[in-house]
Amino acid sequence: MPYWVAITLVLAACQQTEEDVSVEEEADENTVVEEENETEEEREDASSEPNEEADEPIEEELEPAYTLNENNWALEPIDDAEEKAVLITIDDAPDDHGVEMAETLEELGVSAIFFVNHHFINDEEGEEELLEIIDHGHEIGNHTMTHANLQDISEEEVEEEIVDLSDEIEGITGERPDFFRAPHGANTDRSWEVVEEEGMLGMNWTYGFDWEEEYTDPDALAEIMVETELLQNGANILMHDREWTNEALENIILGLEEEGYDFIDPAEIELENE
Repeated sequence: MPYWVAITLVLAACQQTEEDVSVEEEADENTVVEEENETEEEREDASSEPNEEADEPIEEELEPAYTLNENNWALEPIDDAEEKAVLITIDDAPDDHGVEMAETLEELGVSAIFFVNHHFINDEEGEEELLEIIDHGHEIGNHTMTHANLQDISEEEVEEEIVDLSDEIEGITGERPDFFRAPHGANTDRSWEVVEEEGMLGMNWTYGFDWEEEYTDPDALAEIMVETELLQNGANILMHDREWTNEALENIILGLEEEGYDFIDPAEIELENE
């Protein structure tokens, strides 16, 4: 083979090798880029996936700060809790004004217990109103199915009045109520037994006026609720889901504040099972 032909073949082979190497390097670079892109996409996908644990609301449980005095139904501070404070409770809810009252209290920074009856929550509208009251930061209490005087019915009926309503409340809200109040404050030995079996805290009240004829006027009601001598530290204040009480509610709360009273959060009340 002539010398110049051999040289030509060698040069051609070298050129082919360089081209092959170049192609391989380019392929490797493309592979690296693709892998980097895939890794970046995986990071983005991972970051866009919802974090179920992070999305779940964290409910902070308050330590008990008040205990119920069952001799006078007032709330007494535990340790260094504020002494000059009162509890707001609303009975016969949610009737025509319950949600509005719940909104007013929330706007004023007050949490209350709304004691409910079956006939106010036995349809879709009533269920929605019950949930709205909770959404406004309030507790739900058991006020019996039919608002019966428990002293006028049998022990079996007493149990049904209380337990059936707790079942109904749980079916709507997912939780059984922590508080119980008998209609008219008319408790019986059996009602107290059922309340204890249900793990609820039963209570009456220290004062209220909105069922008396002379206090169906909003101005008169707001005045007596603040100026009564029954207003004392730990007062367990009773109001009802009524038109005149709804109209007087803001002035009642503001009047209590002007007298230097704070408001007890129901979540801070020590329960029987704690």
